[in-house]
Amino acid sequence: MTPNAKILSLNVGRPRDVEWRGKVVRTSIFKAPVPGRVQVKGLNLQGDEQSDLEVHGGTDKAVYAYPSEHYPFWRGELPGVEFPWGAFGENLTTEGLLEDKVHIGDRFRAGAAEFVVTQPRMPCFKLGIRFDRPDMVKRFLRSGRTGFYLAVLREGEIGAGDSLERLAEDDNHVTVADIVALYAADSANQDLLRRASELRALPVSWREYFRERLWEPDE
Repeated sequence: MTPNAKILSLNVGRPRDVEWRGKVVRTSIFKAPVPGRVQVKGLNLQGDEQSDLEVHGGTDKAVYAYPSEHYPFWRGELPGVEFPWGAFGENLTTEGLLEDKVHIGDRFRAGAAEFVVTQPRMPCFKLGIRFDRPDMVKRFLRSGRTGFYLAVLREGEIGAGDSLERLAEDDNHVTVADIVALYAADSANQDLLRRASELRALPVSWREYFRERLWEPDE
């Protein structure tokens, strides 16, 4: 069980066109907190919509959660920048769930909805648009403070203040932080790579990526 884990804020946003480096880009990264209770659907929250479905959204990335514990770090990194809840494009600003304690495949319940953790967030250039900083993607990845995506197992209403109850912990015990570390560099950790490549909750593209980095035994 995860004591005292909860949702601090629900954040949604619709696609909008913004100018970035001389081009018009369509993005949904600008999220804002919403009051009351919100219906969780299979692909997103009510009132939320992804812009580019080739790289965002889908069942494996229906809901994005980001730990509120990371906000003080970013305020220190980027003084003078405003950081309202939802600043990183997250749907759920959470408390009590950090990447090194949350496993791929863990199941959670909030309100009437149930979720499963699927993968860390790998940012695209639109994070740079959100903060008007081209270096933001590199900063984000380097920090290891990625947050994580959730697939929806059961639709239902949720609201700010709802507890996040861990219903089941995945037996493989591969954390979100483990996946980030493997992605960044750690091909020497073959045991962890193998375990990651076999995680059923991890999307196929991730599993294939890790499988390709496994060392083949000598024949």
